[in-house]
Amino acid sequence: MLVFIMHFIQTLITLSTASLLGAIIGYERQFRQRTAGLRTNTLVATSAAIFVHLAMTIDGSGGAVRVISYVVSGVGFLGAGAIMKEGMNIRGLNTAATLWGSAAVGTCAGCALYGDALAATLYVLAANTLLRPIVNMVNKQPFSDVNGESTYQICVIAFEHEQREALAKFKQVMQAENCFISHLDIEPFGDDDVEITATLMPASVTTTVLDKTVNTLLGDSMMKQAYYSRICGSG
Repeated sequence: MLVFIMHFIQTLITLSTASLLGAIIGYERQFRQRTAGLRTNTLVATSAAIFVHLAMTIDGSGGAVRVISYVVSGVGFLGAGAIMKEGMNIRGLNTAATLWGSAAVGTCAGCALYGDALAATLYVLAANTLLRPIVNMVNKQPFSDVNGESTYQICVIAFEHEQREALAKFKQVMQAENCFISHLDIEPFGDDDVEITATLMPASVTTTVLDKTVNTLLGDSMMKQAYYSRICGSG
């Protein structure tokens, strides 16, 4: 009976620590109106803690190690759900990374490494708060192709019935201007048009080359529109 009571107290300490630290991380996310806020980060930390704590109880450190690997992969899927594409922009990367941090905090608590869990919480909070002014300062600096490593996309709008010819011409122009394509998408655009989008290799072109490429594409009668954009990420 005494063993059961001691184990139950240990479980309560573990879950309370994970929940509290996860809530601290989640509060900062909730305050900034992010997708994964107070409840999500608390649940991630608590769930990770109980899984690892259960494995430790049943199968010792060996079982805990196996469960930790499952927690890492499982939170990866959860984080992917927080990442959203809005036009040319990617949002939610920082939120997804924060979920990984909450899972790490819960994992430490599940192993009864409470000091490690607290340290991990402080570092996650520091990354989300103390580094924010530095990020804002850097983002306000004028962008330069020389010191930047951006990924660009070139898009053209063409008639659907000329899709094959437009795509061939598009690839021909891209090759002539040494614009190296890493990914190509073709999607319907309106009722009669298609949108061809080429994602270029990072840091492979300058804006001068992009301007010239777009002007060349616009000079072809099959291209109704042509433009380029820089892909941005934010959390």
